[in-house]
Amino acid sequence: MRVIAGIARGHTIKAPARAATRPATDLVRGAIFSILENMTDDWSLVLDLFSGSGAMGIEALSRGAGWVDFVEHEPRCCAIIKQNLAKTRLSEHAHVYCTSVTRAIDFLDKEYNIIITDPPYALATIGDIISKLANSRLVGKDTIVVVTHSPHLELSQSYPPLTMVKERRHGDSIIAIYNKEVVS
Repeated sequence: MRVIAGIARGHTIKAPARAATRPATDLVRGAIFSILENMTDDWSLVLDLFSGSGAMGIEALSRGAGWVDFVEHEPRCCAIIKQNLAKTRLSEHAHVYCTSVTRAIDFLDKEYNIIITDPPYALATIGDIISKLANSRLVGKDTIVVVTHSPHLELSQSYPPLTMVKERRHGDSIIAIYNKEVVS
């Protein structure tokens, strides 16, 4: 795996060596960031949930994000994220929280511009997590929430107050983009 664009372009990223971690491919990461670049100019605060190797958040930092918070519950993965941040010289713009996503949603208190969620494909409770996230203080009126998931798992069009605005399939991954419903 490598960083595909920006100031850390070409740096290789170490990934955890286990089948349960499924890092997003270069194609999927490229598609996500292409979509994001067309939707927003504000990359000041990014949240990377289910971080794994940290590839998504590192890609965001490489492309100009001001700060990224990484959330990953597996200690071995947290160590790899820190190594990858050091290798790409992006550590000073990030923090790694080694905790569960649901716990992080409860204690983080920033409103993020972009939230990237790349959960394990076998996680059947992802809808519950998106609902919890949708109603948290982490999601503001302009926050873009990205969720990657298996084509075998159908996500709802709406997790009030979040509504799906785009959905794209890339290989064995689906990218769903949500933001808050606009009330007239």
